[in-house]
This record gives sequence, structure tokens and C-alpha cells, in this order.
Amino acid sequence: MLVEIWSDVVCPWCYIGKRRFEAALERFQGRDDVEVVFRAFQLDPWAPMVATPVIDAYARKFGGPDRAVAIIGQLTDLAAEEGLEFRLDEAQRVNTIDAHRLVELARVHGCANELYERLFQAYFTEGRDLGDHATLAALAAEVGLDPDEVTAYLASDAGFADVRNDLARAEALDIHAVPTFVIDGAWPVPGAQDPDTFLKVLERRASASE
Repeated sequence: MLVEIWSDVVCPWCYIGKRRFEAALERFQGRDDVEVVFRAFQLDPWAPMVATPVIDAYARKFGGPDRAVAIIGQLTDLAAEEGLEFRLDEAQRVNTIDAHRLVELARVHGCANELYERLFQAYFTEGRDLGDHATLAALAAEVGLDPDEVTAYLASDAGFADVRNDLARAEALDIHAVPTFVIDGAWPVPGAQDPDTFLKVLERRASASE
């Protein structure tokens, strides 16, 4: 079974949804036959390449600083229920194109999912700048990539076509919000569903394939 997850590394619901899906997968009897692949999606493809405090971006998007603080508090509480530590008061919003390109390189080396988890943690908990090439190279090294190879890769045009292909597939599948989980290319599951819902979908798909 192939589960493709359209996601962005600065999307709080994507990180929460990842944990909920993982909880469901742990309970799924056929989990050893499930392949999970992350696909690129950009919440804000027009975001600047220079990082800015996410609280400022939230204030602009949601109607002011007070509203931003309230939303951050709600997200922090929800994340904590999944065992995640959100520190969005320190998070840096930046264009995610290079982070998605790096995931494509990690896919070649067999560590894309490990890198995706590390990028989530770096953004939501550590306040790292995911648009900075040196930061990306350091994070990639933690999951086994060669930082010199990463630096050269990010300085080139490599990976752009792969990211554009993911974005085009999202459009073809009518995916306009993330996370969206697509099972075997045909069963879309939108949003950060609870683990019970994810489990039911996995079991239903497994039964349909028998």
C-alpha cells in the first residue's frame, strides 16, 4: 500500500497529522506493507526567501497580533496532545522551496522521511531558518547526508522539476489544502484526522485490495 502525503514543512496541521497517522499505522496489522512518501506542497509559494517571525505572518493573515497569539496557543495545546513541542513564538517563516528540493535529494539516498521529521522539529521546536542553505546542510547531515553534497545541490537547479511535479499532481488531484493523504493514488484523506479515522481507512483499503 502506498500512502503519499502532500505536506509543507511549515504547516502545523501537517506535523500534527503526521503524528496521528503514525499512531494509526502502529495499530494497523498490515503496517509492514505500507510505504509512506512525502510530496511537496507550499502553503505560501510567494513567501520571501528571507526568514521573518512567524507570529508576524500570522498577525497579517489572521487579523492582528492578539488573534495570532490566540491561534498559536491553540495550536501549541493541540500539538502537545500528540507529544509535540511547538514554539511558534520563535518559529521563522520562510519560503520552503529549498527545503522541498532537499527532501528530493534525501529520497535518492533513502532518508527522505527521516529528513522530513527533522525539518518539522527544526521549524516548530527549534526556531531554525529552513531557507538558509547552511542550516539545511547541517540538518541533512544529521540524517546521514553529505553536507558538501547538499551545499552543491542547493546551489544548483536540481530538484526544482521534482517539486514542480508534486505541485502539478496536487493540482490534478484537486488538493488545495494540506495535509492530504492519498492512498494508492486513488483514496484521498484530507486533513489531520484522528488515529481511529486513519486506521479505518487503512483497513478499508486493505480489504478492498484482497
